[in-house]
Amino acid sequence: MSRSAATVLCAGVLLAGCGAGQAAPAKQQRAGVGVDRGGGIPRSLLLAARPIGHGPRFQPPVTGTPTGRCEPTLGRRLAAHIELFGANKVVLLAAGIGTAPPREHRAGRITSARCFGDVVSLDPTGTVYFRPGTGVTLGTVFQAWGQALSASRVASFSGGKTLTYVGGRLWRGAPAAVPLSSGAEIVVEIGPRVPPHRRFVFSQPPSAQMR
Repeated sequence: MSRSAATVLCAGVLLAGCGAGQAAPAKQQRAGVGVDRGGGIPRSLLLAARPIGHGPRFQPPVTGTPTGRCEPTLGRRLAAHIELFGANKVVLLAAGIGTAPPREHRAGRITSARCFGDVVSLDPTGTVYFRPGTGVTLGTVFQAWGQALSASRVASFSGGKTLTYVGGRLWRGAPAAVPLSSGAEIVVEIGPRVPPHRRFVFSQPPSAQMR
């Protein structure tokens, strides 16, 4: 996938998920949430906005292998959303994590693969789909991706402390131990702190039967 295609797809979903480009409701304004009066974008979203980084460090390919059972169809899945930041820029979660080649793509999204593991990503928007009851964690995602995750390293980024947030709250344990749960918003960052989003609005219900 080209960087421009990834940028358009990722930005479009992130903006839709976070509510950017829509006027903040009156209830939200009364609650004191900061709003950009020019475009109606919540101030919290503007503070968290970062550009997608250039090059392979910010768009690491899939080099890992599927974890758990690798089945020919996705089957019933739950979904969580993961945002990654390194050196104050967005790091794209690759499409195809947890899938085995050969893979087919359409408009930047995986449409078929030889098989699908316990946790997979179908596009670079940060949404991951996992089988219920498998106990998968953030570490499982990075293992299937083939990228490092520790208290001081996120993919190829190191030299600082890894901060992990779940629903906007700081996770005190090891980053790899964060459990994936239905509808969760997980933010991982290393480098300058980025204000974490507390939630993500999925384009479809986070629990669905997928083929």
